[in-house]
Amino acid sequence: MKILITGGTGFLGRYLVWRMAAEGHDVIFTGRDASAANLVISHCSAPVKWQAIEHGNANAKSILINAAKEVDAIVHCAALSSPWGSMKEFICANVASTVEVLAAGEAAGINRLVHISTPSVYFDFRHRINIKESEILPTPVNNYARTKAQAEQLVMASEIQSVILRPRALFGPWDNTLMPRLLRVMEHGPIPLINGGNALMDITYIDNVVDAIYLALTQPLKRPCSVYNLSNGEPLAFVDLLEKLAAHFKLPLRTRKMPWPVVDIAARLFELYARVTHAKEPLLTRYSAGVLAFSQTLDISAICDELNYKPKVSIDEGIKRHATWYAGNQD
Repeated sequence: MKILITGGTGFLGRYLVWRMAAEGHDVIFTGRDASAANLVISHCSAPVKWQAIEHGNANAKSILINAAKEVDAIVHCAALSSPWGSMKEFICANVASTVEVLAAGEAAGINRLVHISTPSVYFDFRHRINIKESEILPTPVNNYARTKAQAEQLVMASEIQSVILRPRALFGPWDNTLMPRLLRVMEHGPIPLINGGNALMDITYIDNVVDAIYLALTQPLKRPCSVYNLSNGEPLAFVDLLEKLAAHFKLPLRTRKMPWPVVDIAARLFELYARVTHAKEPLLTRYSAGVLAFSQTLDISAICDELNYKPKVSIDEGIKRHATWYAGNQD
C-alpha cells in the first residue's frame, strides 16, 4: 500500500512513518522542517520520501495533490494542537489542511482516509464519564476544539471512505507536549491539585494509537465515515498519574491543593492580560486547568468491537518505557 502521512515530523506522525515503513508500505510524509524530516528518515528501517509543505499557503493544495499521486490512503496527522493561539493559525493548520487533504484524496481516488481529531471537542468544563461518539458536541471551548470540529465536518461531508479517530492525551518517547510539561513542573516545584487531583482522565500510549491507525487503514468499515474514541481504556485520577510518574522518572512529588473557583479566576485574568497585551500563550489557560479539574473519560467499545482494537501496552508499561527512553536522552 502506498500511504501519504501529513504531519509526519510530529510526535504521532513520525511513529506512523516508522511503523508503515517497517511493515513494507511505500510511505511519503509531509512536514515543514527539513531537519525534523531528516531525523525521522534517519530512524526509518526502510526508505521513505518527504515533501515540504506549509498548510494554508496558496500553493499547499497543489503540492499535496502532486504528492498524493497514486497513493492508496492518506493519514492526516498535521494539526496545530494548543490551548492558545489566533483563529487564523488554527484555521490554516486544522481546517485548510483538511481541505487540502480532501482535495488530494479526491484527485488521487484514494481508498481510505484516516483523520486524526481530538476528544477536546467533548470538553465543556463539567465531569463527563464514558463519553460515546454519538453524543451531541457542546459549544467549542477554544479555537483548537472549534477548528478540529470544523475539520471533522468536512471529512464527514466528503465522499472518501474515512475513519475519524479521537485519541486522548498521547504519551511515549519523543513526546514534546504532555509528559515534558508535567515533568518540568515536578522538577521545579509543586504540582497544583485542582479539587484534590481526583479528576479521572484517559491517556494513551503512542504505540496503541499507531496500532489503531493501522487497523483503521486495513480493517473493513461498517459505514462511509466512522468516528471512534481512542485511549488506553484505563482511566485514572490525575493524582495517581503523578504518583506513577514520580516513581518511574525518580522525581519528587510535591503537590498543592487548589479549589477550581480560585484557579478559574486566575486563568481568566491570565487570558485577559494576554489578549489585551497581544502576548503569547498565557501562563495558565482555562482549558489547560479545566482538563485537570474535571473528569473526562471515553467509551472505546466501538473501536474495540468494530476494528478489533485492543491496547497492547498498558499505562504502567508505557510510563516505564517512556522513563527509560527519557533517562537516556537527557543532556
